[in-house]
Amino acid sequence: MLEHIKRDWLSNIRGDVLAGIVVALALIPEAIAFSIIAGVDPKVGLYASFCIAVVIAFVGGRPGMISAATGAMALLMVTLVKEHGLEYLLAATLLTGILQIAAGFLRLGELMRFVSRSVVTGFVNALAILIFMAQLPELTNVTWHVYAMTTAGLMIIYLFPYLPVIGKAIPSPLVCIVTLTIVSVIMGLDIRTVSDMGKLPDTLPIFLWPDVPLNFETLAIIFPYSAGLAVVGLLESMMTATIVDDLTDTTSDRNKECKGQGIANIGAGLFGGMAGCAMIGQSIINVKSGGRGRLSTFVAGAFLLVMVVFLDEWLRLIPMAALVAVMIMVSIGTFSWTSITDLKKHPLSSNIVMITTVVVVVMTHNLAIGVFIGVLLATLFFANKIGRFMVVKSNFDEDQRIRTYEVKGQVFFASAEQFIDYFDFKEVVSTVIIDLTHAHFWDITSVSSLDKVVIKFRREGATVNIIGMNEATETVVDKFGVHNDPNEVDKLLGGH
Repeated sequence: MLEHIKRDWLSNIRGDVLAGIVVALALIPEAIAFSIIAGVDPKVGLYASFCIAVVIAFVGGRPGMISAATGAMALLMVTLVKEHGLEYLLAATLLTGILQIAAGFLRLGELMRFVSRSVVTGFVNALAILIFMAQLPELTNVTWHVYAMTTAGLMIIYLFPYLPVIGKAIPSPLVCIVTLTIVSVIMGLDIRTVSDMGKLPDTLPIFLWPDVPLNFETLAIIFPYSAGLAVVGLLESMMTATIVDDLTDTTSDRNKECKGQGIANIGAGLFGGMAGCAMIGQSIINVKSGGRGRLSTFVAGAFLLVMVVFLDEWLRLIPMAALVAVMIMVSIGTFSWTSITDLKKHPLSSNIVMITTVVVVVMTHNLAIGVFIGVLLATLFFANKIGRFMVVKSNFDEDQRIRTYEVKGQVFFASAEQFIDYFDFKEVVSTVIIDLTHAHFWDITSVSSLDKVVIKFRREGATVNIIGMNEATETVVDKFGVHNDPNEVDKLLGGH
């Protein structure tokens, strides 16, 4: 226990604290913007970001990952807030947390094993594009000062690390924000600042219970939204965990992360915040700035609250150009540039999955839909590919008039029809031997195809022997096969 505390909290104190401060600064405009998207007061997003980040630091399964209010979640709240108000949103946030905790106990985090690398790459590239597109309003119809400040910010971010000693000691995004704020104040530039994003809260969050009736009608209203929020939140969190795992060469406990996200959302709902989840952009800022442990996540949440409540006068002065520069850095760092050159090396099916995921996410601004379609395509391509790896060879013993069919490969729903086509039912033979030593039958469809083969041969007067079934195949055939059941034979072949 003590060893875990030292590793997750105390092994990288300076790096985690500095990275947490950078992330806290980047969270402010995001949280305000997402609150506006959801149709609620900016303090709802800011309180949510504080609560979720602080709680997840203790109960999450992925050290160094940042969770807070997010745009993907905010989009799902719009209709609920518009039709029923904030109190129902808070209730939906509590139910979201309960569903996510249940998902953790059901070990649904393991489902990430079914998300292919092509889908993850498409997800990452789409998110990078969305992050960049989100900055365009701050770069449209503005004075040249904004472009100059943004360019200067990017130069600081990318060139500062090359300075000896100090370049590695202080995160360059933090230097960018501080420097551009000082320049903006001294020169009195007329450009947008954080204060233009919305009113910042001036009090600490307080514990409150949603003012909604506790009955079935309320549950019927909030459950569809909570279910959607739970799925999108866990999906984005699991994808983020995968990416941070790759960046840090470490592993995470996905089921624990599911429970942690649920606990954090319950905490947010009880303190007037909306539901949130892991954030890829801020998590990458954290890692790139040197954050590795739970301390960085805790500092991000705690410092966010301190800034918006106690240092708001200073915070309002930060030019949006500085934060835009940081987010553009995140966008560039998030995009998988090697995926462009890999298009020539990777199979066409993988490229289609990756590009489709990108296009759907960017067009719908919904990460869940894009990932779902990507996984569906990857599954179809995989099933088609594996289905073609099944062959049936045969040899004939003329003296005894015995035809032996040797099946090799995987027989399942995608290859079942092809399996039947390999057999010649019009050939006059006395005995048919179907050798399954090198085959594996996976599902009901494959067993049904075996039934059809056996029954058709028997109707032609041949004796059929099935040999070589492995234990798994024998189990599924014994359970679902009907070729030895006279009552089921006619049903299978369409008779009555």
